[in-house]
Amino acid sequence: MNDIKRPVPRSDEYDTREFWAASKEKELRYQQCKNCNTVVFYPRRHCTGCTDGKLTWKKSEGKGAVYTFSIVRQSYHPFFRNLVPYVVAWIDLDEGPRLLSNVIDVAPEEVSIGQRVELTWEEHDELNIPLFKPA
Repeated sequence: MNDIKRPVPRSDEYDTREFWAASKEKELRYQQCKNCNTVVFYPRRHCTGCTDGKLTWKKSEGKGAVYTFSIVRQSYHPFFRNLVPYVVAWIDLDEGPRLLSNVIDVAPEEVSIGQRVELTWEEHDELNIPLFKPA
């Protein structure tokens, strides 16, 4: 590949900084409400179920299934242009959160809804990006 780097999120945002700090240690974290037990993802200050502000951080084992996906065949960003075709997928983690990521290490045509996947990491200086590969 060339020297073009993936755009990465800011790691100092109030709501997400703990998530990205954990990613540096290769831990995939999500939140759960202490009041009503609702699983919360993406990170935020309040529960999406009862709106309480008492959220705890939990560690995911990084295993799940493809909920749905799309194969990207054209991209205008220089980093992603070098990857086409690639898969963008909603992943349902076994613990309950659903997150958007990429499925890698497999031909895009071999990805399917319901396919079991497991976490892998793309390493960067300030944080790591959670990606998924076939389990």
